[in-house]
Amino acid sequence: MSTARISESLTGDKLYQRRAREALPLLVRQAYAGEPITYENLAAELGMPNPRNLNYVLGSVGQSMIAVGKHWQLEVPPIQCLVINKSSGLPGEGISEFFGTLADYRKLSKRQRRQVVDAELAKIYGFSRWAEVLEFFGLSPAAPDFHVFVDQARERRGGESEAHKALKAYIAKYPHVVGLPPTLSPGEQEYALPSGDFVDVFFNHRGEHIGIEVKPASSDDVDITRGLYQCIKYQAVLEAVQGANGQAKNVRTVLVLAGALSRPLIALKNVLGVDVIDEVQVPRT
Repeated sequence: MSTARISESLTGDKLYQRRAREALPLLVRQAYAGEPITYENLAAELGMPNPRNLNYVLGSVGQSMIAVGKHWQLEVPPIQCLVINKSSGLPGEGISEFFGTLADYRKLSKRQRRQVVDAELAKIYGFSRWAEVLEFFGLSPAAPDFHVFVDQARERRGGESEAHKALKAYIAKYPHVVGLPPTLSPGEQEYALPSGDFVDVFFNHRGEHIGIEVKPASSDDVDITRGLYQCIKYQAVLEAVQGANGQAKNVRTVLVLAGALSRPLIALKNVLGVDVIDEVQVPRT
């Protein structure tokens, strides 16, 4: 089988093929980071308004992985399995085509699907030749352009602004903004952690601990970068607290922004696996 035949699905001129060439380096980046990516987040990085249009894109990627695996005479994991539905945490049913058990996978329970997908993710994270896959298709690795923000984020920041206080109070009062029931009791502001940190807003909903970090519209990319890393820290500490209390670990952290997340930080958010809700406006009273 010729190289031209193998790479046909990635080198064509159709829109979904061009997008597949853009998507593959992003998926390799996520594989190295050990983080899945939602359909919505991948579509945002690709500049696609409708995540549903990723079906052909990911199908093209998947077929190309099968083809290069045949050429190399080894199994190349279905890297498109990294793309998941935000609500279920699983890939769409189309992924079953690449498991070789189309009918069986669709009949599995969610728990059984989770087990199948987790096994595939382990293969993806453990595969050592992703750089060679990119090279095979003449593609360059995704070049992150957020390192300058990460470096500057190490510097100390100033005090709390009135806008930050207002956004924090708004989120505490209206939990539906972060996907919680609107009837839930107001969240606790400045929730103290045993690490000495304070979470801007904290909710406890049916055993799930939700930590919220907020950033006002005046926050620049450097400050938002701090917020992304703060969410990772809060996630780890809140899970540790639950574990120390003999509870099952059930934690979610969210970064809420009054402004819009910039394109470079969309990539960083996806690499880190942080949930971000942006453009949240506090109503004027």
